[in-house]
Amino acid sequence: MKRNGILLATIATFVMALALGAKAQNATKVDGSWDLSMQGGNGNFTQTLMIQQDGDMLKGTVKGRRGDSPMTGKLDGNKIKFTVTRQTPNGERTIEYTGTVDGDTMKGTVAMGENQREWTAKRSQAGSTPNQ
Repeated sequence: MKRNGILLATIATFVMALALGAKAQNATKVDGSWDLSMQGGNGNFTQTLMIQQDGDMLKGTVKGRRGDSPMTGKLDGNKIKFTVTRQTPNGERTIEYTGTVDGDTMKGTVAMGENQREWTAKRSQAGSTPNQ
């Protein structure tokens, strides 16, 4: 009886290790360059989002018409959340992005103070890291 318990525990551990390994292989990959678009006060505009991914942690830069701004964020499965901090003439401004990743596209909502807008992003063809 004790031998059966040990065998079952060993099998359960092996199955869990396989499941975790499969999850790691299928983890969402967002490392690289993205074309980030949204509607602004003067129409649609696009910025370049450069992401460096370390597991589920993200950091990088948003390059736009007002210069470069740092970003930090996190992935949870295919859900992405990141914050961009911009220096403005009126002081520091924090912009919060939430959304989902689907292969080489992302979409979601951006909150700028009390204002919210929709955003989309496509993996850049030039200088991108292919989705694996």
